[in-house]
Amino acid sequence: MNHAELINLLFCLGIMLLLGRVLGEFFRKLKMPLVVGELLAGLILGPSLLGKFYPELNQLIFTTKGNVGMALNGITTISVVMLLFVAGMEVELSIIRQQGTTAFKSSLVGLLIPLGLGFAAGYYFADWLGGKGQHDGKVFALFMGTAMAISALPVIARTLMDLDLFKTKIGMIIIAAAMFDDLIGWILFSVVLGMIHTGSDQFEFLYILGYTFLYAILMLTAGRIIINRALPWAQRNLSWPGGVLAFSFGLAFLGAALTEKIGIHAIFGAFIAGVAIGDSVHLNEKTRDIIHQFVTNIFAPLFFVSVGFKVDFIKNFDLSIVTVVLVLAIACKLLGAGLGALWGGLSFREASAVGFGMNARGAMEIVLGLLALQAGVISEPLFVALVVMAVITSVMAGPMLQYLLTGEMKVNVKLRDILPVKEGE
Repeated sequence: MNHAELINLLFCLGIMLLLGRVLGEFFRKLKMPLVVGELLAGLILGPSLLGKFYPELNQLIFTTKGNVGMALNGITTISVVMLLFVAGMEVELSIIRQQGTTAFKSSLVGLLIPLGLGFAAGYYFADWLGGKGQHDGKVFALFMGTAMAISALPVIARTLMDLDLFKTKIGMIIIAAAMFDDLIGWILFSVVLGMIHTGSDQFEFLYILGYTFLYAILMLTAGRIIINRALPWAQRNLSWPGGVLAFSFGLAFLGAALTEKIGIHAIFGAFIAGVAIGDSVHLNEKTRDIIHQFVTNIFAPLFFVSVGFKVDFIKNFDLSIVTVVLVLAIACKLLGAGLGALWGGLSFREASAVGFGMNARGAMEIVLGLLALQAGVISEPLFVALVVMAVITSVMAGPMLQYLLTGEMKVNVKLRDILPVKEGE
């Protein structure tokens, strides 16, 4: 990378972080996820707006070619690995075990029905939805099933905390069910990526699948035990918090490298490593919060802003595909998780709340869609539809939970909370 390219890269990163944060904070004032503002920043800086009206300026500053593009791709790849590591840390296996049959039934039916309906839609309507023909039709169908089944645990947890519902019975059921669904969902998506890499070689795919499950089982059993013993040593003998951060991220990158080596995307290795580390009783809340803040405020914005560089969202916006994907996603989760909660003994109103809570797709759906786009599984219009669906389902979760559990739906946004007000006004 020469002198001019280095300046270009640093300028890109600075603008991406600043604009992403400013717009993220604006949407946070509107009680919407930060990711909405970060995605909008990508739309502004990418081919959708700046590239359309000022293409020369867009290529000059935010080029995705040559050494600058390679460096940006490397940074965003590391960002998504770290994002999935933090998402894994949100999965607490003890909560899944403690919530009993209601959470298990909600998660099981909330996984199977979206998986089945999504698979059927992807199998029978692949061409219309935007499945790429270079892969087996079952790969796209399995991707659609996974996309309909997965939730966004960080968004769900934050929504419940904002509504003071996190420690309630319904809140714990939603969290436990979402944890289980995310764990299974990322395993399924890893299978999809494995099928892409192996193509029609069934023996190679079974080999990869076997090693994937072996890695997950070992990390969540023997790996957890070793980590549980190593963390106290790290906290005693290494400087805090730097030593524990290096220990945690080092394991995440090693796990990511291992799964990438065996043919499964690096995100799965980081996600399982996050589950194993996050489940340790020796990882204190302050350290956990530092890791979370570091990743979600630096690397996550870079990734989500970069999403806007991949696709022209205006050109590839197809209202019919967006509508079908949105309706299918909401119907799948409400039907699946709601029926599971009813089966578990909850009232209709409580079961509906579980369905809307687990319906938030957020950042995880965008990660899923971008990886599928890069792997050539889906078309650009379908990717745009998945991003729109992720944002809308995340935004609607809070008001619907509030209405179903308290009988009120408030939008606590005032103009003075968004715009600066001078003294005396």
